[in-house]
Amino acid sequence: MFCFEEELKKLPKEPGVYIMRDDKDVILYVGKAVNLHNRVRSYFRENIGRGPAIDKMVSLIARFEYIVTDSELEALVLENNLIKEYSPKYNTLLKDDKTYPYIKVTVGEDYPRIMLSRNMKKDKSRYFGPYTNAAAVKDTIELLNKLYQLRTCNRNLPRDIGMDRPCLNYHIKQCQAPCQGYVSREEYRKKLDGALEFLSGNYNMILKELDTKMKAAAEVLDFEAAAGYRDLYNSVKQVSQKQKITDSVGEDKDIIALYQDENEAVVQVFFVRDGKLIGREHYYMTNVSEKKETLQEFVKQFYAGTPFIPRELMIQYEIEEGELIEKWLSDRKGARVYLKVPKIGSKEKLVELAAQNARHVLEQDRERLKREQGRTIGAVKEIADILGLEHIERMEAFDISNINGFENVGSMIVFEKGKPKPSDYRKFRIRTVSGPDDYACMREVLTRRFTHGMEEQEELKKKDMDQEFGSFTKFPDLLMMDGGRGQVNIALAVLEELHINIPVCGMVKDDNHHTRGLYFNNVELPINTRSEGFKLITRVQDEAHRFAIEYHRSLRSKSQVKSVLDDIPGVGPARRKALMRHFKSLEEVKQASVEELQQLPELNRRAAEEIYAFFRKKEDENFAKKESTNFT
Repeated sequence: MFCFEEELKKLPKEPGVYIMRDDKDVILYVGKAVNLHNRVRSYFRENIGRGPAIDKMVSLIARFEYIVTDSELEALVLENNLIKEYSPKYNTLLKDDKTYPYIKVTVGEDYPRIMLSRNMKKDKSRYFGPYTNAAAVKDTIELLNKLYQLRTCNRNLPRDIGMDRPCLNYHIKQCQAPCQGYVSREEYRKKLDGALEFLSGNYNMILKELDTKMKAAAEVLDFEAAAGYRDLYNSVKQVSQKQKITDSVGEDKDIIALYQDENEAVVQVFFVRDGKLIGREHYYMTNVSEKKETLQEFVKQFYAGTPFIPRELMIQYEIEEGELIEKWLSDRKGARVYLKVPKIGSKEKLVELAAQNARHVLEQDRERLKREQGRTIGAVKEIADILGLEHIERMEAFDISNINGFENVGSMIVFEKGKPKPSDYRKFRIRTVSGPDDYACMREVLTRRFTHGMEEQEELKKKDMDQEFGSFTKFPDLLMMDGGRGQVNIALAVLEELHINIPVCGMVKDDNHHTRGLYFNNVELPINTRSEGFKLITRVQDEAHRFAIEYHRSLRSKSQVKSVLDDIPGVGPARRKALMRHFKSLEEVKQASVEELQQLPELNRRAAEEIYAFFRKKEDENFAKKESTNFT
């Protein structure tokens, strides 16, 4: 039994980190202290105006523990690590725990590549960034690879030169195939230097080159190529225009400001690199308290996780641990880092602009969440009201797909709180029904789904577990059948046989295959076709149908995959694989002599002759067909 009186007396008067836990040993809060003795004891004093959230947290504390550190700086680092690891409920938390994309150029390789990286490592590569938009980074990399014909493969060059055939990029003229030795290191490096110039912000050379190529292509009437160069020209111009000069000095800095209400805050960060605004990003903070403290927590948590730390952080407010955080960031960067609160001039206006952006994000997000709630939870409540049900959270819908009884399949899709839950979707390949009998197929699917669910629930009871054991454990609050009376009655019959009580409704369609209402308790209930509830029902129907069709299509594709080599007598899967591995294309197999074919260990003389004769016969048939057409 934990004795607070005794443990509080033992607290050392040294810096460190303290951890509050509840009666289930879950971490409630992680804090840092210059003096653990004074700081931890302060939580257990009465009437000191801590606020309702902290009072609630203190009431849940069953025990605490602490870790002594050599300095307050060490305590700050440890506190950040523990918060990031455990996400305690009562700590102010950074919700968007992102890592930023960089453009990485592997200049340490003989034939360097350009790629996206989420981490900046101390290796021989050059890094550009960080950037806030991963999609833009991917587009930029793709553009550079096309412009400069750089390799995208992972082959170890020059070791692997000539060991395999060139890839598709070579054939479509997007790579010079250094893997075949078709380009020297020096020539390849010249191409790479152009890409590095681009990444460093020198766009003029590329724009001029693209303009020249575009005009040259147009002069020889190659309008397709000219259009391609024009599109690339416009892309480069657009990228260059996004770089807005904000600082004539050309330093790296982050501009940080927040907007906060009672429950949450949005922090806006402008990223300035080499004097250019490269982008902005916003982050949500929960369990917020006073604004300065929220800002301080953001700085600590965000820069504990990002690989790049700029020389200067321009922040909205003076923060209590400013000097300590400056020292910590300087140690992490290996160079001096400054925290500044601008008071006048253009820098102050930039911070103000960041705060305004944060306010807009939070206000717009409230509206978005309100609309989203109407589309999801509001729509579910509307359906529940129509059916006269008290509560609906989980809905399941099923559909059957086949073509004249071929490859009967079933789909199960799940919506929770009005949103699809793909992790709980399931596919069923029908085992007991042959031919187009949708009712029998649906009976099998429902029987398997709920029988499996009951078995999982029994496993839970045996193991005395509370959490879900598998995907079928949780039963729906409403079963939605794609159809009317017939489908509903099948579902009710299956549930009755298994002694399960779940409401079942049918999604009834009109003659034009449009949903017109719900069939429930032997009555068709009308529904407003402009309501959010109706739109949700349509989404459920469409999703169940889509999932079943895609599964059926995949099975059909697998059954129809066939190679011309399969038609050759004596050629099975092993010999077909050997042929395609040895020869670079089917055309080379067709042109190969018996002696060349016989070089494969998998082929004997008879098999080689069979393959050779097969393709000669095909050629004769094609020739005869062509001659017959010409004669006619």
